[in-house]
Amino acid sequence: MAPSGSLAVPLAVLVLLLWGPPWTHGRRSNVRVITDENWRELLEGDWMIEFYAPWCPACQNLQPEWESFAEWGEDLEVNVAKVDVTEQPGLSGRFIITALPTIYHCKDGEFRRYQGPRTKKDFINFISDKEWKSIEPVSSWFGPDSVLMSSMSALFQLSMWIRTCHNYFIEDLGLPVWGSYTIFALVTLLSGLLLGLCMIFVADCLCPSKRRRPQPYPSKKLSESVKPLKKVEEEQEADEEDVSEEEAERKEGTNKDFPQNAIRQRSLGPSSATDKS
Repeated sequence: MAPSGSLAVPLAVLVLLLWGPPWTHGRRSNVRVITDENWRELLEGDWMIEFYAPWCPACQNLQPEWESFAEWGEDLEVNVAKVDVTEQPGLSGRFIITALPTIYHCKDGEFRRYQGPRTKKDFINFISDKEWKSIEPVSSWFGPDSVLMSSMSALFQLSMWIRTCHNYFIEDLGLPVWGSYTIFALVTLLSGLLLGLCMIFVADCLCPSKRRRPQPYPSKKLSESVKPLKKVEEEQEADEEDVSEEEAERKEGTNKDFPQNAIRQRSLGPSSATDKS
């Protein structure tokens, strides 16, 4: 019986070494999880945020360093968080995540992209030495709380929803791929038609079209417009009368001169004949 009792102690020690101390299992992580519901907490305080994906090998290698760095968060007065882009596509679009893993530092709503070495020591020095001050913050136009990035987030969420619907049509309903594409094409056409009609309706309400209708002029305006026309006609008639009177006087003058000339010619006729004789 003695040999069996002596073997029991080494076996128990070996099991403890393999499984670790009992207080290490189930330990709560110091890394906070950020979602679409609570991401506005990043706008206040000091934060370090990691964007990762479970299938990414580089992200998997970074996890132990990130967890160790999070243990120093309370001493450094910094909140350490992470975002799973596979579950939060809206945040992926809001922060324009193009590579994994991506790390951001946020200080009171100003976001800066961390591009240094990815070790626990480097993360601690980045915060303790305030190295983030040497990095240019993201422009307010491209900030996560801007209108542009909010629309980008909605676009990413829509694309993820379309992908989920596509998988549902193919895997659950058993539709062919072209059938799923046909459904999306019809939905796109109908939605574009409805959107166009709504835009036309809004445009007509805001800027109604002016219809051409004969508008009656008031009597005062007509009388005022008629008066100058009458004056012009009267002036023309007066000018015509003056011209006609002048012509008549000219004709009378010519008629009076004609008989006098004839009488003179007649009186001159016999005298000229006597002179010749």
